[in-house]
Amino acid sequence: MILQRARQRARDVASDLAVLARAIRRPLDVVALLLLVSVLAGGIVAVVWSVRYALAVNRLASGVGDVTFYGADGRPWFRLDERRRDVPLEQISPYLQEALIATEDRRFYYHPGIDPVGLLRAVRDNVRRGEAVEGASTLTQQLARTLFLSNARTVGRKGKEAVIALMLEVRLTKSQIFELYLNRVFLSAGMYGVEAMSTSLFGKHASDLTLAEAALIAGLVKAPSALSPWSNFDGAVRRSDHVLARMRAAGFITDADLKTAKQQRLKIRPYPALLEARQGYAKEYLRQQFRDRFGGDQPPDWEVHTTVLPALQDIAEQSVANGLARLGIPDLQAALVALDPDTGHVLAIVGGRDFRVSPFNRAARSRRQPGSAFKPFVYAVALQRGMTPATVLHGLAALAPQGQEEWTPRNVSGQIEDRLTLRQAFFESNNRAAVALQQKVGARPVLRLASSLGVPDQPDVPSLALGTGLVTPLQLTAAYAAFPNGGNAVAPHAILRVVDDAGGVALEESDDLQRVMPEDVAFQVVSLMTDVIDRGTGTAVRSWGVRFPVAGKTGTTNDFKDAWFVGYSQHLVAGVWVGFDQPATIRNGASGARVALPIWAEFMRRASRMVRPGAFAPPDGMRAVELCRISYLRPVEGCPTYTEYFKAGDDVPSAHCQIHGGNLRQKAERVIERVVGGLLGKLWSRIKGQ
Repeated sequence: MILQRARQRARDVASDLAVLARAIRRPLDVVALLLLVSVLAGGIVAVVWSVRYALAVNRLASGVGDVTFYGADGRPWFRLDERRRDVPLEQISPYLQEALIATEDRRFYYHPGIDPVGLLRAVRDNVRRGEAVEGASTLTQQLARTLFLSNARTVGRKGKEAVIALMLEVRLTKSQIFELYLNRVFLSAGMYGVEAMSTSLFGKHASDLTLAEAALIAGLVKAPSALSPWSNFDGAVRRSDHVLARMRAAGFITDADLKTAKQQRLKIRPYPALLEARQGYAKEYLRQQFRDRFGGDQPPDWEVHTTVLPALQDIAEQSVANGLARLGIPDLQAALVALDPDTGHVLAIVGGRDFRVSPFNRAARSRRQPGSAFKPFVYAVALQRGMTPATVLHGLAALAPQGQEEWTPRNVSGQIEDRLTLRQAFFESNNRAAVALQQKVGARPVLRLASSLGVPDQPDVPSLALGTGLVTPLQLTAAYAAFPNGGNAVAPHAILRVVDDAGGVALEESDDLQRVMPEDVAFQVVSLMTDVIDRGTGTAVRSWGVRFPVAGKTGTTNDFKDAWFVGYSQHLVAGVWVGFDQPATIRNGASGARVALPIWAEFMRRASRMVRPGAFAPPDGMRAVELCRISYLRPVEGCPTYTEYFKAGDDVPSAHCQIHGGNLRQKAERVIERVVGGLLGKLWSRIKGQ
């Protein structure tokens, strides 16, 4: 309420100044007005800022909370710092308290939050050495920075730090400030607070630390990352010797205590296992997203509202675990990403087989070749250029083989087909056809489309259509969202809104959608990808119990080093990658259909209970035409048929199927078509020859 009143007063003053400005004409009056406006504006900003932080400091009297993350179900899910364990001051070893006072702020109990003596000493020493080598921050100032500010070394930040420190001293007792500090101080390895560090480093509570152990922990405050005992034990010990010397100089310990502490052989526990593996990849991904925006400090009592569904995250992790268990290959990794194609909301993310063993998030950070999973972008460009799923590609037999073929021809002769429709070439994942299509439309349009969909920096090479560039599973999955959502590129994001401790909105993410292809083109790609499931490289999806409408694409790289399956239902798009961290053959025949598809299918089947699937509906204005499923021409009697959808201006097949029998009238019509077609062909040949 106080903050709102201050803001309203600022608006009133601004309105009065605007009225005054309209009445001024002389240049000197304008200058004077500008100075007045600047002073008043600065004063208003200072008042609003002071009120805001005074309220925040006042809330600290009841203790410090932590940033809480909420799932997409609206329920509190986890904290930013799950390792931290707050304990009262009396449960922290006096050795540790004295060590921090001796090394960080010897006059802590005597200054008002800012130490003039320490400040003058630091200025003197820095001037003597000609560089800033010593700071003068008190424990109270360090707490102010940790709770409310960034670590930026600027005059403005130091000024704010000093003001907040004074506020802390006015509102809280020295014991309360020290207790907050000890529970919030960063001590390396992602750990905040002395209790968490004590239990992780020595396996004991902070109340039970010996003098030597306390000195080691206190010494970490100066440079927690550089002095981490798990990576620089010798450096941490040298720093602890300095702490012990400072404690002796301050009179906290005797010479005998100092000698005994230096002689103690410290034994530290192994680097602590990361937190519970369950949902670990999603939680750490969200923590990193938050820190990327707000830094590494821990603001109190903030709320982060996310897009991730914890229940769906569990399904994703179980599907990955089950799939890798079925394969039974040690060290094989997998990643899974699931998004809402209409918004780009990240609903689940799994970055590997075991978060405790390897927290590296392969879903967001590992860049691998997508193989044939890149082909939809090539076909989308071809469809934008006026081709249709029934367009015939010729001369395929003359093309040199490219990459690892995924499709085994059904005819026993193994003959390479010289002509294929786009539809047949796509569901067979025919590499020759993909390369021919790229040659026809050009690589540049494909690169532009891929980049606009969030798959940038692909190579301009003849093998582009075969997915020889590098992508992350998150990038590729988000790019596929444009097909079921009608042609819009989405920006994948996992945080919707961040609310600060004062109830203000610190961050509001919008669903950024950009149209990159016509809706009818997107639907034609969807129809191609449904055939992958119905009669192509993805038919095994049905055997895994997926009975509802889905579409997708397999991907396999050379020597079976990467296996992919990316696909979607109406309201859920998911991508799965399987491979080794150091690219190597998974096993002979480990295609996307055999290795990645089962994980994807299990996830989609189980997820359908939460994200209800629906039919893919063609947009208005598309023409539905019945064609023969074999010849892709007008059907005759005896033809198995399907419905093909054409855009306005598309070339719709008019000839009748020559494969199936048909009735007498249809046979006669076909004879006439052949005769007329032959005559027209001869005439065209003569015209070209003249």
